Amino acid sequence: MNKKLVREWKKVFRSDLPYIVYEMKDLAKVPALIILDGQLGAGKTTFTQFFIGEGETLSPTYSILTETKSIIHADFYRLEKNEEVLQLEIPLYLEDKQYFFVEWGMKFSNRLLRELPENWTPYVLEIKINPNTTEGEEGPTRNFSLYSLHDD
Repeated sequence: MNKKLVREWKKVFRSDLPYIVYEMKDLAKVPALIILDGQLGAGKTTFTQFFIGEGETLSPTYSILTETKSIIHADFYRLEKNEEVLQLEIPLYLEDKQYFFVEWGMKFSNRLLRELPENWTPYVLEIKINPNTTEGEEGPTRNFSLYSLHDD
């Protein structure tokens, strides 16, 4: 699996997230799988909340999958094997959806791509906390990098 950089956003504060969401909706070809990659506390769930509309989703850690509007939000943190992804029967949830966000999904990226219908476009959004920024009111800044996934 190869990644191709689509867009980067540097030194992002929480208050900048609506602008990144706006640009991502313009950049990502829908229907889109967006694997959210980043360390614990990087802001994967927070980003998804802004994308959906803040307050309209909770972290799906305990239920694994949550569904709102035209978006499926998954958290694979507790999954260990590809078979567990297969048992979720993901294609059943994707009908009539525009976005599928998956936290902690890189470990299962090959399985996820096999589960996706052909018309879906896969992406990875890497979120990294900037260690060299001083914490202000909004905490440290983050860097966001959007990649398209493809076989080569």
